[in-house]
Amino acid sequence: MHYQACHTYLRAVLGARAARLRIALAARDRGASAVELAVITAVILVIAVALLAVIRTFVTNQSNQIQQTNP
Repeated sequence: MHYQACHTYLRAVLGARAARLRIALAARDRGASAVELAVITAVILVIAVALLAVIRTFVTNQSNQIQQTNP
């Protein structure tokens, strides 16, 4: 799995979005800051859903292995 590449990409994207948010807040541009916050929230939501899928797959696989080893 390309964990390191995904991690680097996500850090770059979130860093860029956070920088734009800070600039918008400094300029008192409330509309832009709301949009930036919505985008950041959506990215975090996607990461959480992906993590949930990975954990669920792992738990299911481990559960199947445990059931197969019982006599």
